[in-house]
Amino acid sequence: MGGRRDHKRILIYSHDTFGLGHLRRCRAIAHSLVDADSSLSVLILSGSPIIGSFDFRSRVDFVRIPGVIKLRNGEYVSLNLHIDIEETLAMRSSIIRHTADIFDPDIFLVDKEPLGLHGEVRPTLDLLRARGTPLILGLRDVMDDPSALETEWERKNAIPAVSEYYNEIWVYGLPQICDPLAGIELPASVRRRMVYTGYLRRHAPVAVAAPQLADLPDGRFLLVTAGGGGDGEGLVDWVLAAYESDPGGLPPALVVFGPFMLPDHQAAFTARADRLSKVRTITFDTRLENLLVRAAGVVAMGGYNTFCEILSFDKPALIVPRTAPRLEQFIRAQRAAELGLVAVLPDAPARDPRTMAAALLQLMQQPPPSAVVIPGLLDGMASVKRLAQKWLNQGRAERMRVRARGNA
Repeated sequence: MGGRRDHKRILIYSHDTFGLGHLRRCRAIAHSLVDADSSLSVLILSGSPIIGSFDFRSRVDFVRIPGVIKLRNGEYVSLNLHIDIEETLAMRSSIIRHTADIFDPDIFLVDKEPLGLHGEVRPTLDLLRARGTPLILGLRDVMDDPSALETEWERKNAIPAVSEYYNEIWVYGLPQICDPLAGIELPASVRRRMVYTGYLRRHAPVAVAAPQLADLPDGRFLLVTAGGGGDGEGLVDWVLAAYESDPGGLPPALVVFGPFMLPDHQAAFTARADRLSKVRTITFDTRLENLLVRAAGVVAMGGYNTFCEILSFDKPALIVPRTAPRLEQFIRAQRAAELGLVAVLPDAPARDPRTMAAALLQLMQQPPPSAVVIPGLLDGMASVKRLAQKWLNQGRAERMRVRARGNA
């Protein structure tokens, strides 16, 4: 590629098949990085079908690769195109590699999947490693139950890939809360490359008030969020049932379904909520942080991003974690509850409305997460910026040496 340049570039890969977690984490990191360095541009590679609905800061952009979706049997299919999955993955891999070739990043940051979806990132890793580009793997605090993760990573050949390709592994959490690779036999050299950053602090964007929500009383309502919504029906159903059981002391609630909740479920829940004077519903808000700031407390399933927002905005929270197809939310919620950061209500087949109502009433009396002092808890963004700058400086020098050897 070209010669010396003054501006810096980071390429972020987010495999995104369904949900919002990976996209929202990568977007938050990208915004934080460009805010800290006016000479930096960040490009996000994503398969999210709704990435275009989000706002992006100046010097942050995205490339939308063809989407895929994971079926309940574990197989992947093309999201919108009438072509088989092999063709879809071939297109995705080609787009990723050609984008990296032309964009020529100073850092390549891969979110969660060491080789990408079905190994689609390996050609890009080979290309950029040959150029001397630093390769970074970013992991959330909890991946899954250790035994399940070990089986998954063996099937994906992830451990050899981490050993072979990655200069550093950034864990967006703290070891006293969770080791995302617990139970996996990793070479000592890989363990030495793991850096715990702390959780990624979030900030509320400039408020743009939604007219239909203008009458919500600040600090007096509960925000009920199902995240992306693809598997949030149980949480919403249980909360609505608690309000339908009519315990008089419950505060007003705003229920956010999430963009991936099935339309039939949304319609049924909306009809139920319309009969409840204290409950309002919306499908989604890309600036959910603003609603979270206004809320008195949060009821959620406990995905990584929501957990970071609960900590960042210091909101009492009731977590109702899912347990399938991964135990990630359950593990995070249990550990956070042990530390006193949140309250947990395990999901149950019966979903007794009185149990949820009691938990919601208790939430209004619950202390915020700041009542527990954990050093470095929300240092994640500051750590990522520091680590990125280190690699930007080292990486650019190494890339110049690689190019010089290639031209000799």
